[in-house]
Amino acid sequence: MSHFPVLPDRRRFLAAASLTLGALALRGFPVQAAADVHFTHGVASGDPLADRVILWTRVLPGDGRAMPLEVQWEVAVDEQFAQIVASGTTNTSAAQDYTVKVDAGGLQPGSSYFYRFSAQGAYSAVGRTKTLAALGAQQVRLAVVSCSNYPQGFFHVYAEIARAELDAVLHLGDYIYEYADGGYANPVMLEQGRHVDPVHEIVSLEDYRTRYGLYRSDPDLQAVHQAHPFICVWDDHEITNNTWKEGAENHNPGEGEFASRRLAAIQAFHEWLPIREQASLEEGIIYRSFDFGDLVSLIMLDTRLVGRDEQLSHDMNIDTLRSRLASQARSIMGGVQEQWLEQELARSASAGIPWQLVGQQLLMGKLNVPQFADEDFDPAQRDAVLNGRYGMLRTRGQQGLPYNLDAWDGYPANRRRALDAFAARASNVVVLAGDTHSSWAFNLANDAGEPVAVEIGTPSVTSPGFENFLPLPEAQVVEATMQASPELVYMKPLGRGWVALDVTRERMSASWHFVSSVTQADYEVLAGARLAVMAGEHVLRA
Repeated sequence: MSHFPVLPDRRRFLAAASLTLGALALRGFPVQAAADVHFTHGVASGDPLADRVILWTRVLPGDGRAMPLEVQWEVAVDEQFAQIVASGTTNTSAAQDYTVKVDAGGLQPGSSYFYRFSAQGAYSAVGRTKTLAALGAQQVRLAVVSCSNYPQGFFHVYAEIARAELDAVLHLGDYIYEYADGGYANPVMLEQGRHVDPVHEIVSLEDYRTRYGLYRSDPDLQAVHQAHPFICVWDDHEITNNTWKEGAENHNPGEGEFASRRLAAIQAFHEWLPIREQASLEEGIIYRSFDFGDLVSLIMLDTRLVGRDEQLSHDMNIDTLRSRLASQARSIMGGVQEQWLEQELARSASAGIPWQLVGQQLLMGKLNVPQFADEDFDPAQRDAVLNGRYGMLRTRGQQGLPYNLDAWDGYPANRRRALDAFAARASNVVVLAGDTHSSWAFNLANDAGEPVAVEIGTPSVTSPGFENFLPLPEAQVVEATMQASPELVYMKPLGRGWVALDVTRERMSASWHFVSSVTQADYEVLAGARLAVMAGEHVLRA
């Protein structure tokens, strides 16, 4: 986005805004000249159904006064809006941070549309969206992303996905990060001016709104929202690191009540993303499902916030840890959502839908700690590695404990129930995961060793992967990790990118794509692995 010198009219607007709306109301948007209104952060669409879709924009009063605005919206089959098929009027104000969301209905299934907003004679950018497929659909194409950390790199991944032909983009969480400026950032990007706002860790509603505004000012993120409907769930960083239902690792008493922070984060998430509300903000329910005709049921879960019991830790006494891991009561989803998942799987299969995609945040596959000999590490780094986190994990891994207790490995009873539900109630389950910043594929088996599903893990948009953890060649990390983890069939620890899913009645194929750099303006797109599972097999193949 270009930044121009401050014009006199802009000075007057900024002065007015600082006295009324508040300077932060701009949220990273550079106002270039006076206008009746300012559409500040592009347009977006999301949560498509067969006959409707959520449309989103943000608009500010031009004179800076904190006054309500009436906003018109239009949906057309052509970019010139000669054939308008749906339209209406809504309102926005400071109460919703001047964001605008409408549920535009009366649309046809499997159809592409153009949409725009207007207020006081000014128009937003034009977006393109698509409704869910009609009955008889033969193909569904999706992009899967997660972990887009603004100060870790440029959003080249979003720019590439914006150019693709897709039915929707699935964002599996960590759309924003909560840390203070420089707290989880690449120094190379800080030198290029990619700082966060506010500069402190975000805690209040105003903080979360400002951080979303900063992210949504990025031109590549605006472009991908303008091009495709999004289907989103949160992970932890939309609230704070390692969140569970009643707290988080990165929340302390000096930051106020966790419940207040949780509510502020949920409100800003719903204001700034094109998601259809499922319940009250206090309830915070975002699990929901989408049927792409009679081909795919996309079942989106919340394994982070609504029902998760507190994480266990490798720092615990090992006997206590083993006992807690063995508990049948512990859940990563909560009992209500577990029942809902079983119902959705059964509903989809009984309707004759061949594929059930389960979109959620965390790896379900069993991931054990890779074991390296001391001499594998450079002598200059050996002590730091072996006395650091890897050394502790290696010891626990040798005692049969899993790598990541924040993932499904930390909730084995809940995972067992989910796998049993996949086998008993579904047709062909593909689990989708984010969170790790690396690329994965697993064959998921039940306790009897029978294959029941497969899992695809997407890399991050910008957040760093194993390179910040194990200073070893990538091939060596892959070999050791796959030897330790029998369910694992593909792993790429390094590389920022996304996964493209192509689903037909006969098979689901997953293709990994990577950008060569997120710290340089120039980059290339690199092809990664391509794996497929045939209907009825539950096993991934090259």
